[in-house]
Order: sequence, then C-alpha cells, then structure tokens
Amino acid sequence: MMLGFLLARSDVKAVVLEKHGDFLRDFRGDTVHPSTLNVMDELALLDEFLKLPHQRISRFTGQFGEERVMMADLSHLPVRAPFIAMMPQWDFLDFLAAQGKRYPAFTVLMNAEATGLIEDGGRVVGVRATVGGQAQEIRADLVVGADGRHSTVRESAGFTPMVLGAPMDVLWFRISHKSGDTAETMGRFDRGSILVMLNRGDYWQCAYVIAKGSAETLKAAGIEAFRQRIASLMPFLADRMGELRSVDDLKLLTVGVDRLETWWKPGLLCIGDAAHTMSPLGGVGVNIAVQDAVAAANMLVGPLKEGRLKDSDLQAVQERRRWPMRATQAMQLFLQNRMIAPTLAGTRPLRPPWPVRLLNAVPLLRRIPARLLGMGVQPEHVNTKAA
Repeated sequence: MMLGFLLARSDVKAVVLEKHGDFLRDFRGDTVHPSTLNVMDELALLDEFLKLPHQRISRFTGQFGEERVMMADLSHLPVRAPFIAMMPQWDFLDFLAAQGKRYPAFTVLMNAEATGLIEDGGRVVGVRATVGGQAQEIRADLVVGADGRHSTVRESAGFTPMVLGAPMDVLWFRISHKSGDTAETMGRFDRGSILVMLNRGDYWQCAYVIAKGSAETLKAAGIEAFRQRIASLMPFLADRMGELRSVDDLKLLTVGVDRLETWWKPGLLCIGDAAHTMSPLGGVGVNIAVQDAVAAANMLVGPLKEGRLKDSDLQAVQERRRWPMRATQAMQLFLQNRMIAPTLAGTRPLRPPWPVRLLNAVPLLRRIPARLLGMGVQPEHVNTKAA
C-alpha cells in the first residue's frame, strides 16, 4: 500500500491487489514506529494521520524477576514524533488508501487475490488474479510481491527462503485496561515465562511467549492454569482473569525468521515479509516493510516513468535494503538465542543481563536501544516528488 501510494504520487500507475473486502483483521502488529511516522511527516501527512485514534509509547520497561529496568526512552529521538503510535493496522491501511485516491494513477482492487505470475520470455509481465470472484490478468512493467510471509508471489516465482529459525511462539490475548493501571508498555521475564503487555487504551494487548511448538500442551492444561500463571506474573491483573473464558481466547502466532537470498527476477521484486520474515521482537516488521517501500519508490520511480526499468534497478533495491534487514535479523536472533530461549528453558538467572543492567546505571545509554528500535539500522527518507 505504501509503495503503491508513493509510486502514484509521482505519477507512476500503480494497482494494489487486496485479497479481502476490507482491512478489518486483527493484525496485532499495530506498532507504527518513529521511522514510519517520520516518513508520514516527509509526505506532509503526519498531522492528519495522528488524528486517528492511537496510543503513544515512548518508554519501555522490563521486569526480570522482581527487578525493574527502564530499557529504552524514545523521547530524545530527533524527529517530530518521538514515540511509537499504537494504531490498528486497518486504520493505517485505510488512511493510505484514502490518501492515494487523490492521485489518478492509484488504484486499489479489493477482493482481488493474486494466484500466479504471467511470464513471457523469462520475464514476469503481470499476475493472474481473481477479482470479485472473476479470473483476470493484470499486466505490468513490474510486479511487487508484498503479500507476506506466506507469499503466493514468492512461491510462484520459485523463490525458497532460507529459514533462520526461532525458539518461540506467541499466544496473544486481551485483558481490559482499568483507570488505575500504568500506561507503560512492559515486559516481564520470569523463569520459564515471558509476558509482554501493550497499552491499547481500553485494553491490554498481551503477548505470552512460549517455547516453540508448546502451544497445544499449554492449552491442554486448561484455561484456569493459564489464568493463574498470568496472575502470578502480573498480580494487578488477577481480578480480571475471568475475561479469558477459554483457551479459544488465546490466539497463536507461529514465529518464524527467514529471508530470500535473491529478492527479484526480471519484472518482479519482493519486499517486506515476502522477502524477509522478521521476528516479532521489537514489533519492527511493519516498519521494515515500510522502509523497503520507500527505498523501492526512491530507486524505481525514474526508471518506471521513463520506461527503462532494468534488472540492475531491482538488484539495487535489494542491495540498498540487504544490510539493514540482515543487521536487524542478526539482533533479533541474538536476543532470541541469548535471552528468550534461556528464559523459557528456565536456565537463566532471574536478573537482567549485564547490558540491560548498564542501561539502568547509565540512563543516557537508553538512547542507543531507543534509536535502534525507533528508527532502525538505516532509516529511509522520501526522495520522490509529488506529481
């Protein structure tokens, strides 16, 4: 959606295919980071965007056993919006779609599912799709696979991702937020358990991190055992555990980390999760995808407008985004293997790791994780011009 908007804004005809009839699904990846808010600011859309309902997070607290640590403070970032905006992803997508309609070159087809690629002479020249239940061919100078970690476009292109692995899965659930509750976003690390709580205004969006493949065993133990575990981790939630009626209220996210070695072939480019699935650590996936879109627009608007798109242009997009993607995945894998896995296995002492303790001792150092979390390794800036 972001790439389609940016291309159309520069008068490059763009057609976005959306499989569903609306965007009203519980994505849970609802963290709009300062890097993305900065892009909205560069597009002169930030003020309008922030009129949508959202919550703002600028500080992150971790609790290791009974010891609390301030882990990151985003308020010092040198941008207009130095915070994470917690906003339903459907609102973000609806906003971009509405803004895109200002440009004649922008089209969104709803109920439009890509089913395969059209190739001619070794080059991708379009997609086969069902639009409103009818088979249709959509021809294009460039097809972009932005259809997530189970990408149909990627599979149709014959691309196989390299699996990097993850020692964990996540159970998502909601608990009501009461007026006396803290507004902080926080994580609790305890022997065998990790719980992350995101303030969504009238409810807590909770992520209970579990060992990979253990969801069925946990659910088989019953909802009462789960309620007791959550209440022991966050005692102030004990009086509302009845809101979890059954294990059906626990939604499983199967965590995976992978990436393509090559994101493109003639006429085709993959971006976002279709090119590199991120761990949910830090909630960076959506924002990395937006950065991919900005970089792709910056580098491809000229060639597309002038009808001179070459394979080297697609390779250049991958080269631009390869380093920040790999660096981010490397940090996620380090945290997964050195902190998440030992905590879930119960082998880590219940105290913060030494780098985290250092953040408590030297508050100025909190700006480092804040920078990496909020802006990413290599933030992109909008270089395209509105037509």
